[in-house]
Amino acid sequence: MEQACDKSLVKDTGMGIEKERLASIYEPFVTTKSCGTGLGLAVVKNLVEAHCGKIEVDSVVGEGTTFTITLPND
Repeated sequence: MEQACDKSLVKDTGMGIEKERLASIYEPFVTTKSCGTGLGLAVVKNLVEAHCGKIEVDSVVGEGTTFTITLPND
């Protein structure tokens, strides 16, 4: 029997993320912003995984990015 889960989607209509960069977006201190720390997605991924969940990303350059967070419902 499959475990019940809750899903949350966070979607934007920004510039999107290039495929080459997707592999490194969860690494600490990786950023493309001039004043960012590059910790946001690293912290989110660690919190989600600490709760036995997963985070996935789907991005299209020029259209935007969707993050899907799945957490067990128990």
